[in-house]
Amino acid sequence: MNHILNKKVKFIDLGLIDYQQAWDYQTGIFDGIVKLKIENRKVTEADQKPTSNYLLFCEHPHVYTLGKSGSEENLLLDEKGLTEKQATFYKINRGGDITYHGPGQIVGYPIIDLDNFFTDIHKYLRLLEEAVILTLAHYGIEAGRIEGLTGVWLDYEKQENPRKICALGVKSSRWVTMHGFAFNVNADLNYFNNIIPCGIDDKAVTSLNKELGHDLPIEEVELILKKNIASLFEMELI
Repeated sequence: MNHILNKKVKFIDLGLIDYQQAWDYQTGIFDGIVKLKIENRKVTEADQKPTSNYLLFCEHPHVYTLGKSGSEENLLLDEKGLTEKQATFYKINRGGDITYHGPGQIVGYPIIDLDNFFTDIHKYLRLLEEAVILTLAHYGIEAGRIEGLTGVWLDYEKQENPRKICALGVKSSRWVTMHGFAFNVNADLNYFNNIIPCGIDDKAVTSLNKELGHDLPIEEVELILKKNIASLFEMELI
């Protein structure tokens, strides 16, 4: 438990950035926060320093990422196929299976010390989902959750044509988080045909522009989503 709670969160928009570059960037922040938490436990409460929190937004060039619990069989492309699609592939240290990132998608990396907010990973994931659900509601789209599956889904109740619009995959150590979510806004959904998304082969993937029938200014969607995250987590974005 942190002696000094810090609910300020530094927001950084990285724009379109290479996946490896973004991974290295968030890893540096993550490692720094974890290091400070370890150091704080070696000193008196009076000498402890508050830990920092970050919320990164970005877009990536076409890339497929595979989590620790995933199977490479869920990537349906070989090296030649990846080259033809101008896509890259990474095995990474988050939870979950395989997913796709690309232009037109809001990728969010909250690197926060949950000791500053609440120590509950389940609640953390549900609040990220809720922020996306509220953002979709702003555009008149009803979305929700499907029991046993992470992420945000359309047609989540009757499930006649359930389709995922936002995927989640996170890592946590000493209650510090990294990785996060991928929200399809104006994404090229054809790239999902080259994987079995999150290892789920009987449900479709969709995007905000497909559901509405037109593209949206991604900066507008980011602003709404950012406000929803800040409100739900009761954080002060700086």
